[in-house]
Amino acid sequence: MSVSPDNADLIMAIRHGSSYPLGPSLVAEDCWNFAVFAPDATALVLCLYLPDTEELLAELEFSGRTGSIWHVQVSGIVDGTLYALKADGASNNNAGLRFDKGRVLIDPYTRRLNRPQVWQADQYQQKSHLALAKGVLDRAAYSRQAAGFDWQDSSKPNIAREKTVIYEAHVKGLTMQHPQVPDAIRGTYLGVCHSSIIHHLKQLGITSVQLLPVAAFMAEPRLTGLGLTNYWGYNPVNFFAPDPRYQRDDAVAEFKEMVRTLHQHGIEVILDVVFNHSAEAGDDGPVLSFRGLADRHYYLFHSHADMVDYQNYCNFTGCGNTFNIANPATQQLVMDALRYWLTEMQVDGFRFDLAVSLGREHKRFNPYASFFQIIAQDPVLSQAKMIAEPWDVGPFGYHLGQFPANWSELNDKCRDTFRAFWRGDKGVLADFATRLLGSRDIFQKHHKPASCSVNYLTYHDGFTLEDVVSYSDKHNWQNGEQNRDGHSHNLSANHGVEGPTNDPQIVASRFQHKRNLAATLLLSQGMIHWLGGDELSHSQGGNNNAYCQDNPISWLNWQLDGQQQKFQAFICQLLQLRQQFSCLQQLSLLDDHYQLHGDKHQVCWFLADGTEKQQHDWHDPQRAICIFRISNRQSGKALLFVFNGAEQSVELTLPTEKKNGGWQRLFDTAHNDGLTDNISSLYRDYLQSAHSISVWQ
Repeated sequence: MSVSPDNADLIMAIRHGSSYPLGPSLVAEDCWNFAVFAPDATALVLCLYLPDTEELLAELEFSGRTGSIWHVQVSGIVDGTLYALKADGASNNNAGLRFDKGRVLIDPYTRRLNRPQVWQADQYQQKSHLALAKGVLDRAAYSRQAAGFDWQDSSKPNIAREKTVIYEAHVKGLTMQHPQVPDAIRGTYLGVCHSSIIHHLKQLGITSVQLLPVAAFMAEPRLTGLGLTNYWGYNPVNFFAPDPRYQRDDAVAEFKEMVRTLHQHGIEVILDVVFNHSAEAGDDGPVLSFRGLADRHYYLFHSHADMVDYQNYCNFTGCGNTFNIANPATQQLVMDALRYWLTEMQVDGFRFDLAVSLGREHKRFNPYASFFQIIAQDPVLSQAKMIAEPWDVGPFGYHLGQFPANWSELNDKCRDTFRAFWRGDKGVLADFATRLLGSRDIFQKHHKPASCSVNYLTYHDGFTLEDVVSYSDKHNWQNGEQNRDGHSHNLSANHGVEGPTNDPQIVASRFQHKRNLAATLLLSQGMIHWLGGDELSHSQGGNNNAYCQDNPISWLNWQLDGQQQKFQAFICQLLQLRQQFSCLQQLSLLDDHYQLHGDKHQVCWFLADGTEKQQHDWHDPQRAICIFRISNRQSGKALLFVFNGAEQSVELTLPTEKKNGGWQRLFDTAHNDGLTDNISSLYRDYLQSAHSISVWQ
C-alpha cells in the first residue's frame, strides 16, 4: 500500500475480495470490492484520489487473483472518492501486450465519471493522471438495484413495435436553443424531460425518444487539434457511465430522472450504443482503458499465415479498431452494460451502431452469432427493443434483412427510394410500392413482421429534411476535411437555388416536397424513425456530416415562421392519422401466416382510370403514379392512397365497388398546406395535382 505523504493518517483495511461482480461493488457503507479483467497483467494497482482536486490519496495493490480476474476489497473509502487503475506487465506490441505501470486507466466497469474525458496531449505524454477522467465511488450509483433513487412507481411504456414512432435527438442539441427550457438545464438530461419538450413530443405523437450516444466518450485527438469535437459522441471510453457533459450535478441521478419523467408520460427511451469500437483508435492511438488492461482480448486483429498480427487492428468500423465481441470477456462486458442500462437505468431498448460488427465471428458476419443467441434467451435483454444498423465498413459488411426476427433494422432502401421517387427519378415505381408496404422482398412474409423494417427519410448522419429539398450537393467545409467527408449520393433537389432563398415559388415547392416525403414515410408499413428537428424545418446549412459541429448548425432552432408552423401542424395530423387506422400500424395480409390473430387486410392496386393494375404495368418506366386500396375484411372499411410523382396533374377515376359509393378525402398534400380536410363530400372522380399525395376513406 502506497499512501500520499499528505494523507499519511489514512486508514484502510484491505482484503483479497471477490472476483464477482466485475468493477466496483459496494459491500458495506465504506467497503468496496474491485474486480478487473486483466489476464496478461503481472500486477494491478488501485489508485484513489480526492474528489475536488484529484490529488492522489493512495495506491493499493490488488492482492487477489482468480484466473483472469484481479480483485481486492478495501474498507475506509469515503463516499465520492475518485479512482483509476494501473496495470503492470510486459510491453510488447507484437504480442498484443501494451502494459505501462506508470499510466492510469479508466475501469471499463465504472458507472460514473467525475468529468468529461477530453484529449490533453501534453498531460498524456507526461503520463499525468490528470489526463484521464476518474471513476466516482458513489454509493447512490452502486447501491443494489439503485435503491437510492425513487422511481415513483413509474413503469416502462412497452410500446408495441408496430406502434412505435421514434424521435431521434441529441441530448444537448435538443434544448440548447429552446426558449422555454431554463438556462441551467439547457443541453442536459434534465432539459430533455422539461415540460416544454414533453408537450412537443406528445403533441407530435411520438412514442419513443432515441438519444444519440450518452455513454462517456472522448473526441478524437485530430478533432481536438482543429478546435472541433466529436459532438455526436460515437467514440466511447466507457459503456456504463452516462457522459458528464450532459449533467448539471450528477449524471447518473439526472439520467434516471429523465427516464422516469419520460416514462410517466408514456414515452420510451432508446439509447444509441457504440459497442463496435473505442476511442483508443488504431495502433498509434492512446491507451485509455481497454488497451492497457487486455488489448489482445478486447480487440480484433488481422492475421497472416495463421499468425495474429497484434499491431494490425481490424478496422471494420472506420475508427481504427473493432471490438472482438466473439471473445467471452468482451461479450460479457457488452451484455453486462446492456443489462445495466435496462434494469438500473430503466431504458427501453437500444439502437446498435454498426451492428454487423457485433455479429462477426471469425471476422465474418453470422446471423446466428452467440451475441444474438444470448440476447434471444436472456429474460431481460429479450424483452427490449433491439434496432440494428445492419452494416459496417468491413468486408461483406452489408446485411439488411439478415438479423433475427425480434430485431428491427434501419432500412436505407426506404430512404433512398422515397427520395428518388419524389425527386422525379424514373423507373422506381415498383420499388417505391414495395418500400411503402413493408419491404417484404427483404423482410419476407411468414417469417418476419413489417416492423422489422425501420423506415426513415433522414438520420443524424446525413441531410436534414429541410436540406434534402434545399441543396443538391453537400456543404461540409466547416468540418475541416475540404468537403471530402460525408456522402455525395444524397438524392436531393434544391428546386432552382442552392441553399436559402426568399423566392416564394421555390419556398412553396420545397414545402410541397417535404410534405410528400413526410407523408410517404408516415403512411409506410414498419417502425417509423423521425429525425428530431425535421418537424421544425431545421437546416444544417447543407452539412450532411455535422458530427463535429457543437454549435447552432446542429442545435435545433425552435423559432418558427408561419409556413414552418403549418408544416409542423401537418406532421402532427399525419401522426394522428397513423394512430387512427390500425392498417397503417400493422398491415396483416390474408396470405401472411406470421400472425394469424387480429385484423386481416387485402391490398388492391389500380391505374388512374380505376381499373386494376396488371403485371406488365409495373414495368413501364414512365409511370409515376401509385394507387392502392387497403381493405379490412372484418369491418368492410377501406383506405385509398394516391401518390402522384408525375410532372403533370392526373385525372382519376376512384375505384368504387358500390353503385352509389364514393370516397371522402382525408388530406391532399397539394391543398391547404396538406392539412386534414373536414369535409363530408364524396368523390368518384378527382384531379390529382402533380407531385402530390391524397388519402381517402
